[in-house]
Amino acid sequence: MTRLIVAAGGGGDAVAAAMLDAALYGDEDPAVILTYAWDRLLVDPVPGPRGVHDFTGLEQLTPSVSAVPAEARPIAPAGSTLPRLAAELPHTFALVDPHRGAEGIARQLAELVSHLEPKSIDLLDVGGDILARGDEPTLRSLLADALTLAACCQVNAPIRLLVAGPGLDGELPHEHLRGVLGPLVHTFTAKDTESISSVLEWHPSEATGMLAATARGARGTCEVRDAGLPVSLTDEGPTVHEADMDEALSRNRLARAVIATENLDEVEAHSREVCGYSEIDYERNKAAWLSERPPLELDPDTVLAQLDQFEAEARSRGVTHTTFRHITEALNLNGGQRHALRELLINSHPEQYDAPLWRITTSPE
Repeated sequence: MTRLIVAAGGGGDAVAAAMLDAALYGDEDPAVILTYAWDRLLVDPVPGPRGVHDFTGLEQLTPSVSAVPAEARPIAPAGSTLPRLAAELPHTFALVDPHRGAEGIARQLAELVSHLEPKSIDLLDVGGDILARGDEPTLRSLLADALTLAACCQVNAPIRLLVAGPGLDGELPHEHLRGVLGPLVHTFTAKDTESISSVLEWHPSEATGMLAATARGARGTCEVRDAGLPVSLTDEGPTVHEADMDEALSRNRLARAVIATENLDEVEAHSREVCGYSEIDYERNKAAWLSERPPLELDPDTVLAQLDQFEAEARSRGVTHTTFRHITEALNLNGGQRHALRELLINSHPEQYDAPLWRITTSPE
């Protein structure tokens, strides 16, 4: 018997799940983490989530669930952070394949529960948009969370819904969530982040990066994503709360709409109807735009001059921190240049590296 954690939105939720598991239970018998392979276009230039047919080297756990080991590889041109996570963390990363809709994910989860006989099952969402209704104007990426919630509610097993870092994904502010969050389960500390410290040096997740940063004491306003959304870094940032699964399903119109879906096209159609958009459509449009844009050279002098201008404008907006993803996109660089940009900035101004965030100085150096 082991523990099972379902990373509601994939990406950084899987990293946060590993940190929570280590914080609550230590290093012995690490949990199995069930997660999407869905990375932003900075990592995976192919829009939408990856499925089992997008990888080589998977390990079959049940008839419809495979694990992603360190040796697995995404099939080009797709990309994925999961093999590297499997190489650096002691957890088993099982793959959510959403291409058969909520009913398919429910079947995968039921098989995994039967196979593992877990002593506990947690559904973890960083930020809390799993508690959204679906019509909030600040929402950007509800599809994965809603689909996972719909699947978990169909499984005949006790599942605890947890929200880490309420408001940190820049979609629903913490004030919006305060009335629906339940008991405090844990408050992350700087020591808790040690279990994922190596991952934070390269993983592009902004929400989990801010979760770790607030656990390490960062406070202020962090600008994130391509749109430059402001996120408050407060004492609530490193907290983990329980929430009621039935109430979440009752609130989440998209989760209720997709509960009987059998393929991803149906899920997208419901998202367009309920939310007014599909985030996969957004990725398709952005990928097409990026493919037509000529790549820019990363010239250190030019980049540092652009950074000075960016920081001056950010300070005028009251921004204290930002992410390397946001800087990469704000300077019109591509995802493949993010690592080189990060190294350039840290080597040039090491005092501004507030790991894993970039600190905007209060006045020019």
